[in-house]
Amino acid sequence: MAKEVKARSNIILGLDKGHPTSALERKHRISRTKGHLSKRTAFVREIVKEVAGLAPYERRVIELLRNGKDKRARKLAKKRLGTFGRAKRKVDELQGVIAESRRTGGH
Repeated sequence: MAKEVKARSNIILGLDKGHPTSALERKHRISRTKGHLSKRTAFVREIVKEVAGLAPYERRVIELLRNGKDKRARKLAKKRLGTFGRAKRKVDELQGVIAESRRTGGH
């Protein structure tokens, strides 16, 4: 990432002429970490989901999945979330919720 800097020799002429300096340690730009999920954010989202439960459209998607209408569930999720990739991820997440509720003997 950082360019390799040769040591300066304090001599006026030559390839490594000039005053001896040391490179500054630079922080990463914030833009480099965009989209990265922090531990705190993940924790807060988990608590909110636990307290607030599922959104109404998520309950509808789960109902469709239970009735074997996977394609319709993905279409509904896409309409609500905007992109098909997000919809697929959400449907996979909700299938995990269904599996978890079966394991724990939920409703």
